[in-house]
Amino acid sequence: MTKNLVDWDWWKHASFYHIYVKSFKDSNNDGIGDIRGIVEKLDHFSESGVDAIFLSPIFASPQIDQGYDISDFCDVDPIYGSLNDLEELIHKSHDREIKLLLDFVPNHTSDQHQWFIDSVNGIEDYKDYYVWADPQFDEQGNRKPPNNWLSVFDNSAWEWNDKRQQYYFHQFDVTQPDLNFYNPKVVKEMKDILLFWLDFGVDGFRVDAIPYIFEHQDLLDEPKSHFPNCDPTNFDYLQHIYTKDQKETYDLMHEWRKLIDDYSQKHGGNARILMTEAYTTLHNTMLYFGTPDGSKLGAHFTFNFNLVGDVQRWASAYDIVESINKWLREIPEIYASSWVLSNHDNHRVATRCGSKNVDGFNMLKAILPGIDVTYYGEEIGQENGEILFEENQDIKAKTWDLFQRLGRDFERTPFHWDDSNNAGFNDGAKPWLPVSKKYKETNLKKQKESEGLSHYKIFQALNKIRKDPVLISGNVLIKALNEHTIFVKRSYNCASVILIFNKSEYEVFVNVDEDISTKNCIELKSVDSSRELKSAINPSAIQLEPHEALLVFC
Repeated sequence: MTKNLVDWDWWKHASFYHIYVKSFKDSNNDGIGDIRGIVEKLDHFSESGVDAIFLSPIFASPQIDQGYDISDFCDVDPIYGSLNDLEELIHKSHDREIKLLLDFVPNHTSDQHQWFIDSVNGIEDYKDYYVWADPQFDEQGNRKPPNNWLSVFDNSAWEWNDKRQQYYFHQFDVTQPDLNFYNPKVVKEMKDILLFWLDFGVDGFRVDAIPYIFEHQDLLDEPKSHFPNCDPTNFDYLQHIYTKDQKETYDLMHEWRKLIDDYSQKHGGNARILMTEAYTTLHNTMLYFGTPDGSKLGAHFTFNFNLVGDVQRWASAYDIVESINKWLREIPEIYASSWVLSNHDNHRVATRCGSKNVDGFNMLKAILPGIDVTYYGEEIGQENGEILFEENQDIKAKTWDLFQRLGRDFERTPFHWDDSNNAGFNDGAKPWLPVSKKYKETNLKKQKESEGLSHYKIFQALNKIRKDPVLISGNVLIKALNEHTIFVKRSYNCASVILIFNKSEYEVFVNVDEDISTKNCIELKSVDSSRELKSAINPSAIQLEPHEALLVFC
C-alpha cells in the first residue's frame, strides 16, 4: 500500500478473538499465561480463520484487579513478558495478516501509579489528576463522604485519604482511583498513551468501562432505583444519572476517534480502530458509535452485549429473536453491529445455555450481519471452570455470597489445548486458576483430530462461510418458528444462507416452505446431528432433532 492509502473497512465484517492473556498459554511454566505463549500459538488463529485478536490488559500493574489497575500505561507487566515480546507478537501477527489490539483502561489508574502518589502528595502538576472532594459532616460533626455515590463493586465510591484530608472517587475498587477528565492535562496524557501504542504498531484498542469516564461536577446525590430487595450498599440501589453516560464522555469519544482516524490517514495501511465496552441502556450504547447521521463519529463499534444478558438456558426462541431484532432496530444503518456470546465478566455460553447448544449459538452469531467476536475457548465449546472459594482471585467476589453471585473466575480458567497435564496450558506448574476437570473431554487437540465434525471444525467452517457475499452484504430475516426454534435467513442476489436452530431438548417439527427453496443443501450441521452434509431438507416438513442446528444454502 502507498503511504496514505487506508483500508477503512477491514473490521466491518471481521472475526475478532478475545484473549484473556493470563489463561491462554503459559510459556515459561510459572502458572501465568503470557505474551510469548500467544506467540507460540499464533498458528491457531490463522488455522481458525480469525482476522484480529485483542488482549486483556498486559500493562504494569499490582494485579489487584487482574491488570485493570494500571501503574504504567506504557510498559508491559513482567509477569506477561516485555516490550520486546509484545513487539515480536505484533510483527508475527501482522506476518499472518492478523491484527492485534490492546485493552485501553482510561477511567482509572492503580493507586500505585506515580500520578496518584504525586496527587496525594499535593504536587502541583498532579494535584487535580484525580477526582478529589472535601468531606461533609453530620450533626454530630462526624465526617462522611461528599455524596451518596456507590461503587460498581458496592459500598461508597469515596475513600478518605489522611494525607490530602480529602476523599477520592473510585467507580470500581478502592485501589482504582478515578482520573479527572475535566483536567485538560489528563486528556492529553491519555491521547499521548494512545499515540505511543499506535507508534508501537498496534491496530487499535478495546476501550474499557467507557460509560464511567465523567461524573457530574456538582457531585449531586443520585436518586434511588427502588429495585426490590436491594441493599443500600449495592450499586443497583441508585439510578446512576450523574456517574454514567455523561455528555462529556461522548464528546471525548469523538476526540479519540478523530485522533485514531487522523493517525490512520497519516500513516496508511489498515484503519486503526476503537471498540468500546459499555454496559448501559441500548439508547446510550448507540451514542458511543457517534451521532445517528455520522456527523460526529465515536467508536468504530461498541460491543453488543444483548446476547450475553438475554441468552440464558431458560430464554425462549422468541426472547432471543427479540434480543437480536431490538439491536438491529436501534442501530443506525451507517454503523456495524457486533455479536458477543461471552467474555471475561460473564459466564460462558456453553454453561449458560448448555454444551449441546454450542454449535447453534456459534452459527447464530457467525451469520448475523457485522462483526463476530469470540471469547477464547468458545471455539471448542469450553464451559465455566470449577473454582473453590479459597481459590478465588476476583476482587469483586470478596465474600462467599458475592463469589456465588458475581464471581468472574469461572469463565477465566485456562484454555484447553490438549489432554496432557494442565490441558497443555503449561508444563506442570500450578496455574493461577485451576484447569477445568472437563479438559480431558473438551480440548482443541481432540477436536482437531476428530474423524467427524467437532465444535472447532464447525468454528473453522463458519469463518470460511463468513467470506461469502451473502453474509457480507445480504439482508437479514430473523424469526422464531416456535418457542424452541430460531430461524435466520441472509439473502443476496439470488442466493441465501439459512440457519434453523432447535435449542431445546425435544424434537421439533417446522414448516419453512415459504422461506426455503426445495433446491437446497445442508452446508453445515451441529456435531450431534444425524443428517448428511450436502443432503437436502424438505422445507414443508422438517423434523429437528434435540439441539440440532442446520446451516442451509439455497
